[in-house]
Amino acid sequence: MGRTFVVAAVLVLALGAGAARAAIVVQHSIGGVALNMTKAQVRAKLGRPMSVHVGSNEFGTFTERVYKRVTVTFQSGDRVTNVRTTSPLEQTARGVGVGSTKSQVKARVHNVTCKNESGFRHCFVGAFLPGHVVTDFRLGGNHVSSVSIGFVID
Repeated sequence: MGRTFVVAAVLVLALGAGAARAAIVVQHSIGGVALNMTKAQVRAKLGRPMSVHVGSNEFGTFTERVYKRVTVTFQSGDRVTNVRTTSPLEQTARGVGVGSTKSQVKARVHNVTCKNESGFRHCFVGAFLPGHVVTDFRLGGNHVSSVSIGFVID
């Protein structure tokens, strides 16, 4: 009976560690914050933000809530339209995140495309078409500097 408990405890710890590592779910979420979550759901998940920024752009009013490991954007409403991280602690199940090399992104992220556009270097999954979701691995040098998942607005 003692061995069964130890084995079960080890399995729970191993599964928990894996889940904590898989904080970036390509085309879906970062740090447990998924697209289309409400402001209330984000607050319930992450608590009080470190800061809140409100502004406007060509698409209307937006709110950015800044947390320790993610920045969450609500464009023209109360649902998540973008979530971004610059924390190396947020990674995909295959270990890709901030600090990963371009080669690692290409090898470990399915259906990824890498481009250099107008001095902007990035690898992405999805289509830059209105209403579509894109996961964008922005490159600084040869390493990922930020990861964002969001709806394409224009």
